[in-house]
Amino acid sequence: MSLRTLAGEVWAYLGVERNTTSHREKLLSALGAALGIAVVFWTTCQALNAGLIDIPSSYFIIASMGASAVLLFAVPHGALSQPWALLGGHLVSALIGVMCHRWISHGLLAASVAVGAAVGAMYYLRCIHPPGGATALTAVTGGDAVYRLGFDFLLVPILVNVVLLLVVALLFNAPFHWRRYPVHLGRRARALLAPDPDTRQYEITQEDFAAAIQEQDSYVDLTTEGLTELLEMAKRHAERNVMHPQAVVAGRCYSNGKLGRLWSVRQIVDEAAGETASGSDQVIYKVVAGDGAYATGICLRSEFRRWARFEVALQNGHWVKRAEGTAD
Repeated sequence: MSLRTLAGEVWAYLGVERNTTSHREKLLSALGAALGIAVVFWTTCQALNAGLIDIPSSYFIIASMGASAVLLFAVPHGALSQPWALLGGHLVSALIGVMCHRWISHGLLAASVAVGAAVGAMYYLRCIHPPGGATALTAVTGGDAVYRLGFDFLLVPILVNVVLLLVVALLFNAPFHWRRYPVHLGRRARALLAPDPDTRQYEITQEDFAAAIQEQDSYVDLTTEGLTELLEMAKRHAERNVMHPQAVVAGRCYSNGKLGRLWSVRQIVDEAAGETASGSDQVIYKVVAGDGAYATGICLRSEFRRWARFEVALQNGHWVKRAEGTAD
């Protein structure tokens, strides 16, 4: 096994995915998260100084809000980021955490039951929000500053923090049509054009999915509706298809247009000086992505053309279709 193949296997086991989001999207996510925490921090401080709320100053903002900020601003369309997940996840987890601390005297047992029960409750209430687990744990292990709050912990800091962060997410994401929050707001604002299914001519390929994900320009953590929308975009990309390239050229890359494990991209690394009338000249290729990655092979040019569905190029970490005859 070559070093490159080994590195690819390690990357796959670690779950490192290609990043399809633009630099603009990354910067917006970082700016939004910073602004969200700044607003929560500053507003709660001002309320404390004004005497509007009275809590131990060390807990006017809890650490799990940092994790929530990651979801709301880096994955605004994710199922785990939506308002009910944010509100319900934190509040129900805080409630369970406070009850576990009060009713279970053993610290280890209280902490484990709090997190486990919070996960179960979030599941049944359809408000799974990973930072909720940290909120439940904070209620059990936060020390005297948290214990003295009792059930008030649900209101301040939890509810105050959550509402402020939610308001910032709504306002910050609103000007950017591709990341409006909550996800249903953005979906209502744009009508997805769906062609008549009877007119569809092509099946969806790996490149179509990649192109659809790139078109979203957002970290993909999909709801059922989001998956349906992504599928529709992939179908539209499939309809721009060109079946089998007219010619295969050395240095270019070609895809077999299949999905999942069967998908493969080959690059022609060498070829005969010219194509014969019988088409019997050969090409040498290497597999650069997908099934059989990093293997090499040789076949007739005509066989390669039958295998290749269209030409592709690597853009932003994903293989995308190239129009026939596009210059390098």
